Amino acid sequence: MLFYDARPFLEEIQMARAGLIGLGAMGAGIASTLRGKDYEVHVCDARPGAAVVFAEQGGVAWATPAQVAAHCDVVVSVVVNAAQTEAVLFGEGGAAAAMKPGSVFVMCSTVDPQASIAFEQRLNAAGIHYVDAPISGGAAKAASGQMTVMSAARPEAYAKADAVLDAMAGKVYRLGDRAGAGSKVKIINQLLAGVHIAAAAEAMALGLREGVDAHALYEVITHSAGNSWMFENRMAHVLAGDYRPLSAVDIFVKDLGLVLDTARASKFPLPLASTAHQMFMQASSAGFAKEDDSAVIKIFPGITLPSSSASSTESSTSS
Repeated sequence: MLFYDARPFLEEIQMARAGLIGLGAMGAGIASTLRGKDYEVHVCDARPGAAVVFAEQGGVAWATPAQVAAHCDVVVSVVVNAAQTEAVLFGEGGAAAAMKPGSVFVMCSTVDPQASIAFEQRLNAAGIHYVDAPISGGAAKAASGQMTVMSAARPEAYAKADAVLDAMAGKVYRLGDRAGAGSKVKIINQLLAGVHIAAAAEAMALGLREGVDAHALYEVITHSAGNSWMFENRMAHVLAGDYRPLSAVDIFVKDLGLVLDTARASKFPLPLASTAHQMFMQASSAGFAKEDDSAVIKIFPGITLPSSSASSTESSTSS
């Protein structure tokens, strides 16, 4: 049942349609980007209120993925993991049963590549196209249409989804003609992102322990060879004392776990990723699971910032 429709059927106005399932930080940004590019965007979220808010801003809200899928030939899913994607597709009120033959499902979550391959096989068997399309760039780039998509799909799936992919992202990399390649590249990206955050936290913690002025350290490192995008972005959160979860600690517990699972299958050693994973696990078990991933710095004993530090630096946006 439709529970909120801001523009009922749009009468005679013809607009391109796209469905979006999952209105978290990234999904909400993608939905907003598509709406800004004149798409009629149909959405749903596990939190009904999130869909209603989007509808009030000019979208169309539905209660279930099936209802979104029944109205859209391209459905983009931006949920947390493979289990949620499974539920979106094949659970009660799932999209797969309502999707028309020839329509396309775009999977933007970070998942095990083998899970993405399995989703493609199951949907193809039902005559539905599939795009393996993990995303990167954070909420700010999703909202500005500048995020990166790491995709892999059959040519016929690209033919159906290309316009939506290009509308929602600044960079769309086409990495293969079957599902799996996009997810493999994404978990390699997450290996680097997780290790860089962990290393940045370790470096900042050492500086604080040694009595270095935190802001001076940040200024020097961000203008020196030791800088990384993650140091510059996440240590700004630390200096601001702002651990609101733009990307939570538990995201890297999951994503680095996927990295290690993939490598374990081929007996490939990943010593740095393993150590970073343990650091995020330690932060999660210490009670910081839902805090911003920069909170991994809290695993180091006695690391605190002077109160003046927390108030003098603004938090930057996540990636």
